[in-house]
Amino acid sequence: MTVHKTPFTPIAVMAAAFFLQAQSSPPPYLDPAQPLETRITDLISRMTLEEKAAELNHLSSRNDRLHIPAWGGWNQTLHGVWSKQPTTLFPTAIGMAAAWDPALIKAIADAMSDEARALYNIGADGPRSKHGLVYRSPVINISRDPRWGRIQECFGEDPYLAGRTAVAYVQGLQGNGKYLKVAATVKHFAVNNVETNRHALSAVVPERILMEYWLPHWKAAIEEGRAQSVMASYNQLNGVPNIANHYLLTDILRSLWHFDGFVVSDLGGINSSLVQGSRITDKVEIAAARAIEAGCDLDDNFYEQSLPGAVRSGLISEAVVDQALRRVLRVAFRLGVFEPPDMIPFTKIAADVIDSEAHRQLALKTAQESVVLLRNANNTLPLDRNKIKSVAVIGPQADRFETGNYFGAKPRIVSPLEGIRAKLGTTGKVEYAAGCDILEPAKPEDIDQAAALAGKSDVAILFLGTNLKVEGEGRDRASLDLPGSQEQLLEAVYKANPKTIVVVMSGGPVSVKWASQNVRAILAAWYPGEEAGTALAGILFGDYNPAGRLPYTVYNSLADVPPQDEYDVTKGFTYMYFPGTPQYAFGYGLSYTTFRYSALEVRPRSAVAGQTVTIALDVQNTGARVGDEVAQLYVHEQAPQVKRPIKELRGFERLSLQPGEKKKVTFKLPVSDLAFYDVASKQFVVKPGAFDILVGSSSDDIRLKDALQIK
Repeated sequence: MTVHKTPFTPIAVMAAAFFLQAQSSPPPYLDPAQPLETRITDLISRMTLEEKAAELNHLSSRNDRLHIPAWGGWNQTLHGVWSKQPTTLFPTAIGMAAAWDPALIKAIADAMSDEARALYNIGADGPRSKHGLVYRSPVINISRDPRWGRIQECFGEDPYLAGRTAVAYVQGLQGNGKYLKVAATVKHFAVNNVETNRHALSAVVPERILMEYWLPHWKAAIEEGRAQSVMASYNQLNGVPNIANHYLLTDILRSLWHFDGFVVSDLGGINSSLVQGSRITDKVEIAAARAIEAGCDLDDNFYEQSLPGAVRSGLISEAVVDQALRRVLRVAFRLGVFEPPDMIPFTKIAADVIDSEAHRQLALKTAQESVVLLRNANNTLPLDRNKIKSVAVIGPQADRFETGNYFGAKPRIVSPLEGIRAKLGTTGKVEYAAGCDILEPAKPEDIDQAAALAGKSDVAILFLGTNLKVEGEGRDRASLDLPGSQEQLLEAVYKANPKTIVVVMSGGPVSVKWASQNVRAILAAWYPGEEAGTALAGILFGDYNPAGRLPYTVYNSLADVPPQDEYDVTKGFTYMYFPGTPQYAFGYGLSYTTFRYSALEVRPRSAVAGQTVTIALDVQNTGARVGDEVAQLYVHEQAPQVKRPIKELRGFERLSLQPGEKKKVTFKLPVSDLAFYDVASKQFVVKPGAFDILVGSSSDDIRLKDALQIK
C-alpha cells in the first residue's frame, strides 16, 4: 500500500461530519470500541424496512439520517480500476495467471486497491456510480472449455493454479490489517463458463466432479483468501438457478466453508435469471423473496423495490431481510466506513498513486512475466539489434491492440509498433502495415502490401489475435483458428519472408497449427496492458528472457474436445483428462536458456493421512543467459478406484537463475491433496495406494519421477 499524506477528501469529510454529529452521545453502532456484532445489531434496530431494502441495493445509497455513506458501488478491478479517468492498465487476468507468480499477483492487486481507495477518497465517478469500496473481482471461473468467451477474465483451466492465483489476488486487494482496503467479490458462483443462453442454461455436473474440479479454487478464495463477497452466477446448477440455490449459497458456502461475508446477484439477475431465464415465477417480488431466502443478500434495484412488499405480504419474514443486511453491514464495518477517518490508514491515499510511475513499472513487469515463448526454432529469438537494419511490423494488433474488457478510460498506452521503434531508435528502420482487420475480410491489396513490406525487410514481426468481437462477455467462440483473414495474411507474409515472427494477442487459446509447423518463432502475449510495446520489444530483442507458462491447453481444433454442454471434465476436457496430443500443453513455455532438473527426493516415501510430504529437487540454469524457470509438481494415482486425472498440478515455483546457478526447490504436499471425493460418505478421502510424483517444466515435459506410497 502506498500512503500519501493529504488533507481530508470529500468522502472523508462526510464521514467525519457524520461522526461529529453523533459524538455528544454516540449510538453503539458509531462507537469503534463496541464489538462488531453489537454495532451491527444496533444499526439494524434503528432502520425502517424501506431503509433496510435500500441498503441491500448494491449501489448502497447514502442514508443521511443514520450517517451511512455511499460505500458499496458498482466497481470493477479486473486488470485495473474501471473508472471514468485513466488508471493503470495491467495485462488481462489470463495473462496474470500465465506468469505463474502469486507474489506478483498480490502486488498487482495491492496496487489496484491503492488506486481504488484513492478514487473513493476524491469522490471520483465509477462506471455506474461514485466509486465505492466493493470490487467485483477477481473472476475465478475455470476455463474448462476453450470456446468460452470470458477466458481473458479468469486464471485458466486448473483448480490449483486458479486457487493460488485467486488467494493472492484477494489478499492483495483487501490487505491484511484491521480494516479492509477494499472488499473483493469472487465471481461467478458457480460452474459458469458458457455465455450462450447464460440466463437459462443449466450446468449438469456429477457431485464428485463438482467437488473435485469446479469448487476447490472457490474454497481456497473463501477459506484462505477470506474474500468478503461472492457473486452468484446467472446460470443454473443441476436445474436450480444459482441466484436462488440454497445448496450453493448456504449449505456449501456458509455451512461447509464458513463464509461470513455477503452474496450479491449478477447484474439484473433477479429478473433476467429467475423470471425471464429459468421462469421459476413471473413475479419479481416472488423472485426476490426466493433469492434472499436461499442466501443471496444483495441485489440491484429489485431488492430495494420488492423486499418491503414481500415482507408485508408474507412471502418472507423481516428476519430474513435482517440476516442478509447483517452480512452486508459486516463488510461495511470491516471497511471502516463508520469510523472517524483518522482511524483508517487508507483515507490518506492520494490521487497521485493513480497510474503512477511505480504502477506503470509493475504493469511492465507483469507483461514481461506473462509472455509465453511457444516456439523458437534455431534460436531465432532474441533478435540481434546490431544485425537488424529493417523491421516490418505487421498485423491488426501491431498499432491499435485489444486492451480487454471491464476497463474504462485508457492511460498512455505503448503499442507494439511504438515499443519496437523506441527499442531500435535510429539504428534500424521500422515500417508498418496492418494487412488486415482482426475479424473483417481483408482487401487483397492490403495483404499484398504487407507481404511486399515483409519481403524487403530483414525480419517481419506479425501481431495477430482476437478482440471483444471474437470473444467476450455474452459471446462464445465458434472456432479456435485465427479469425478473419489473419491466417491468409500470415501465410503471405511468411512466403515473402521466412524470417517471420508471430505474436498472438488473445484472451483464449488460438490454434496456430500452420504457424507451429512453419514459422520459426511464436509468442503468446495475451492482451498485455499499457506497457505492451515496451515489454514485447524487450523480449523480442533480448533485454528480457520470457518465462510465462500456458494456464490452459491449446487444442488443434474444437474437434478435440467434447460438446460445450458437457460439464463432466472426465469426458476429455483439460490436460487432466484430454487423451490426445495438444498443440501446446498446459504449463508449457520455452526460454532463451536451458535448465537441468536433478536430485529428486521424496520424504517420507511412505505416508499416512494427516502427514505432509516434502518433495525437493535441484534446478540449474545450464545456458548462457539469466532466466526464470517454473518448476511444476504433478501427481497421479496409479490404481484409482474412480476415474482420476492423468496428471494433477499440486505445486509450482517460479525462480530466477543466473547462468550456471543452481537452486533447491522444495514443495510441501499434504497427503490430503491426494484425496478424491467419495459420494457415499460426502467427504474427501485418501485411499491406500501408490502415487506418481512428477516434476517438470510443463504437464508434458516431466523431468523427474518418483513414487509415494500411502498406507
